[in-house]
Amino acid sequence: MSTLQVITLGCSKNTVDTEHLLYQLRNEYEIIPEGETVPVDIQLINTCGFIGDAKEQSIQVILASAARKAAGEIGKILVFGCLSQRYRDEMPGLIPEVDGWFGARDLDPLIRALGCEPDHSRDHLRLRTETSRPYAFLKISEGCDRRCSYCAIPLIRGPHRSVPMEVLVKEAESLASEGVRELVVIAQDTTFYGLDLYKRRALAELLRRLSAVEGIEWIRIHYSYPADFPEDVLDEMASNPKVCRYMDIPLQHISDKVLDNMHRHVTGEWTRELIRRMREKVPGVVLRTTLIVGHPGEGPKEFRELLDFVADARFERMGAFPYSEEEGTYGADHFKDSVTDRTKKNRLTRLMDLQRGISFAFNQSRIGTVEKVLVDDYLDGVFVCRSEFESPEVDGEILVRYDSEAFGGVEPYSMVGEFIDVRITAADEYDLTAEPL
Repeated sequence: MSTLQVITLGCSKNTVDTEHLLYQLRNEYEIIPEGETVPVDIQLINTCGFIGDAKEQSIQVILASAARKAAGEIGKILVFGCLSQRYRDEMPGLIPEVDGWFGARDLDPLIRALGCEPDHSRDHLRLRTETSRPYAFLKISEGCDRRCSYCAIPLIRGPHRSVPMEVLVKEAESLASEGVRELVVIAQDTTFYGLDLYKRRALAELLRRLSAVEGIEWIRIHYSYPADFPEDVLDEMASNPKVCRYMDIPLQHISDKVLDNMHRHVTGEWTRELIRRMREKVPGVVLRTTLIVGHPGEGPKEFRELLDFVADARFERMGAFPYSEEEGTYGADHFKDSVTDRTKKNRLTRLMDLQRGISFAFNQSRIGTVEKVLVDDYLDGVFVCRSEFESPEVDGEILVRYDSEAFGGVEPYSMVGEFIDVRITAADEYDLTAEPL
């Protein structure tokens, strides 16, 4: 049996794509785990092409595989994903060592090129690459109908396409049967879910159906677009104990001028009101957002407005990025990238310094509280945990030292995937420390 290995770059959506692909290939190939540097017959590389740094990483990984191929360690190299989709005309001439290029929307042709026939009756099944994790990402749609001026995703992934609810429920049931306790719902825009299939926003209904899956205890929402936000999602979050009081909602900016240049279809006033309603309808909700500094149109006045907004909104979690001009986007074609790299860097530093203080204050406020946590891992005598207020891979962790007496002599590795109650004893701006009850 030939050996096959996949290297997955980029976001969690790419990870889901890889796992669906591997399930289709599982009977025809011996799958070599990513990270093992052993000779393989075929190496697949699932690339990212979103921003400059991600594109550079993808190219470097492809070149490293090409060098291994030249040394006789790899038989064939096939590249797919976002970078390949975006530059499929240019890349073959630049890296001729690659044996095949497939886009982000070309999983069926890739499967056929590997000698298999796609079986869409099994679209709900995945070969998980991290089986020890008690959480899994659930991609509920593909593509995006938004046309944010800075974003190349619609160019790469195409228009929005929802996955039918019955398929997602089956996928959740399969994941739960493998020990998954938490689903992280992802898409390019989760709040757009259902408009194409059901002619209505159906995220709240999907949450209800997923919460009925036996074994799933937490459901977390990521990547929610603020315009036309479906308020029934907030009602579901407030009333359904399985839906985490946690919302990832990338806002990008607060200045009307910058939001208009970004084509975000919201105003600063709308954004502030949405945040107010979220905190009112879901008491105790933790909000994560991402922001962009240095976008065309952001002068000192607009940046000061952004700082004031962050200081007032007090997001418990926040990430920020400097504007990166992406060819083919409206922004690249119509705006001049007039903010210098130095200014972008300085603004990013000021914004994140402000956020660190806010995150630290939030974590400090939790000292002494009792929280339910999910044990993600056990390392060097410590349980690595999260509460409903920490999302995997992007937020901090709650660290609980294993004490045999406190845990009744239970073998510690058997606790991974279990929920325990802990009391928070210490905190910094990212991680917390707790003791078991």
